[in-house]
Amino acid sequence: MAGSSHGHTPAAWTGVMIAFVGFCVSGAFMVMAQPAGFWAGMGIVVVGGVVGWIMSAMGMGQPKDAHKDFQEALAQSQAAAGATKS
Repeated sequence: MAGSSHGHTPAAWTGVMIAFVGFCVSGAFMVMAQPAGFWAGMGIVVVGGVVGWIMSAMGMGQPKDAHKDFQEALAQSQAAAGATKS
């Protein structure tokens, strides 16, 4: 997946960071036995997913055909490597 830049977009980073903050908030309030704070943190996690999705829809995510392009480039490089070994 590293070759296809999977997840290396502003939408992915922003969504994950917001969700991570929500996870930390929920964890802290769970230890403090405060259900309202826990659910507020879970709400932040959901907001992170929504923000990532919206940013992706705005064009800040990975292009729809990126995986197909990566697979084609990989097949070509493997074919070239196979041709040089023979």
